[in-house]
Amino acid sequence: MTKKKSSSGGTLRKFIVAMVIILLIALGFTGLNYYLKYFGPNVTNKHEYLYIHTGATFSDVYKTIKDSDMVKDTTAFYWAAENMNYTNRVKPGRYHLRSGMGNRKLINMLASGTQEPVTVSYHNLRLKEQFAGFIAKKIEPDSTAIIHLLDSTAFVQQYGFTTDNVYTMFLPNSYQMYWNTSPEKFFKRMYANYQKFWTPERKQKAAAINLSPVEVSVLASIVDAEALHDDEMPTIAGLYLNRLKKGIKLESDPTVIFAENDFTIHRVLSRYLTINSPYNTYLHTGLPPGPIMMPSVNAVNSVLNYKQSDYIYMCAKEDFSGYHNFTDNLAQHKINAHKFQEALNERNIKR
Repeated sequence: MTKKKSSSGGTLRKFIVAMVIILLIALGFTGLNYYLKYFGPNVTNKHEYLYIHTGATFSDVYKTIKDSDMVKDTTAFYWAAENMNYTNRVKPGRYHLRSGMGNRKLINMLASGTQEPVTVSYHNLRLKEQFAGFIAKKIEPDSTAIIHLLDSTAFVQQYGFTTDNVYTMFLPNSYQMYWNTSPEKFFKRMYANYQKFWTPERKQKAAAINLSPVEVSVLASIVDAEALHDDEMPTIAGLYLNRLKKGIKLESDPTVIFAENDFTIHRVLSRYLTINSPYNTYLHTGLPPGPIMMPSVNAVNSVLNYKQSDYIYMCAKEDFSGYHNFTDNLAQHKINAHKFQEALNERNIKR
């Protein structure tokens, strides 16, 4: 009887030990599975960024991740996303993916909206349409949405501009912002920078030459279009300010090219000078209603810090150096213009 009890007790102990081992293995497997699903490397190196559009749902995000092979195990990602309640916390943005990132880290980043900003740098963009197209490549809104606001009288009036001169608000520089910045927030950001640029000192200098900040920028756009070399900008600015003071038409060739909307023109012929446009400064006295290109900060500062002179005429030098011959009298200007026209003829530049 004692041996039977002992044998029975040993069997029970073995059974309990076996069950404990099985349970430990099961727990270990469960723990390992849990760890791998949450912390194991899952993000691939096939894409650097995940773009989540405004209004996107979790289904949209999951489809993008799956179709683009952004993670190795899509089932594990889906499971982790549901368990971390990410399916109800989708936030738009541009998210930096790092190869080997685990689901938990990835989902925490997406759910918290911890996106990486983009750098938007622009300069020397001639037309509003070019500007809108360029910006649309940097942030989420498309060019149509940006143009819509640029051409909206009611919208630009909020900032004190017209649809003709609103382009002066955008000062060339490098800006950091989130990819999903709305068109309205983008404008608000650019206006804040515009206000920061127009310090009391700059406003005082503008008033001293009887121009508003907008008018300074419009003139700066002409100076920028005329000057190939920045060191000549203050002289050109001074010349045009002399013409404005004297009530003489600016007669700027770049304004005619802008009015013609043909930027392949290298020689402004007489027939172009009669183009019926408020931007044609051969026909109209004073400044055009808006800028003919996005003026650089150097050009704006050159107008504010113009070089004083008696010049009222300028003509490109015949050596095609990009510099100009300046004069205060028509006779000398005609001589300078003839030299340049002869140089154009020698190079067979007809238009």
